[in-house]
Amino acid sequence: MSRLILFNKPYGVLSQFTDKGSPTKRQTLSDFIDVPGVYPAGRLDRDSEGLLLLTDDGKLQSRIADPKHKMPKTYLAQVEGEAGEEALNKLRAGVELKDGITRPAEVEPIAEPELWPRNPPIRVRKTVPDSWLKLTIIEGKNRQVRRMTAAVDLPTLRLVRWQVGEWLLDDLKPGEWRDAI
Repeated sequence: MSRLILFNKPYGVLSQFTDKGSPTKRQTLSDFIDVPGVYPAGRLDRDSEGLLLLTDDGKLQSRIADPKHKMPKTYLAQVEGEAGEEALNKLRAGVELKDGITRPAEVEPIAEPELWPRNPPIRVRKTVPDSWLKLTIIEGKNRQVRRMTAAVDLPTLRLVRWQVGEWLLDDLKPGEWRDAI
C-alpha cells in the first residue's frame, strides 16, 4: 500500500531532503521527516509555508505534481495593498508573465486567517495597508502566485499553501506531519 504524508512546511525549509553545495546548513525535510522512501510531490519555495505532500508512490507523485493533471492548489496570500476588483478580475482572467499567460485563478479577498506566527515575521510598512487573498490555481509555474500578485501590483508578503486537491493542511502545526492514507 502506498504512503502519503501531509507536512506543514515551515518558512525557510527547503522542499528536499539534502542541501548539497550550500556553505551554510539550511533546514531540509530530513530535519522533520525520518521516513525512508518518500519524496515530495511537487515543491514549495523556501520562503513559502504550508502543505507539502510526500509519497512513496511514483504514479501518485506524478498525479499530484504534474501540471497536465490540473490538480488544484489553494493558497492564502498576504499581499501589500488592498485588492480591488480590477486586480481580482485580472487574476481571474489570467496574468501575463515573462513565461506566458497563466491559467485563470479562482481568487477572493478573505479576512485575515488564524495562522501560526511566521518566524521571522513579515516586514510591515505603516503607510501601506495589507490584505489577504485566497487563490486556487491548477498549474505550477515557478513562484507563480508571487509573480501573479506582483503583476497586479499586490506584492506577496506571506504565502501559505492550504490545500492540494482533496488534501487540507487543517490543524497541522509548522514542522508537523501525519499520514493521509
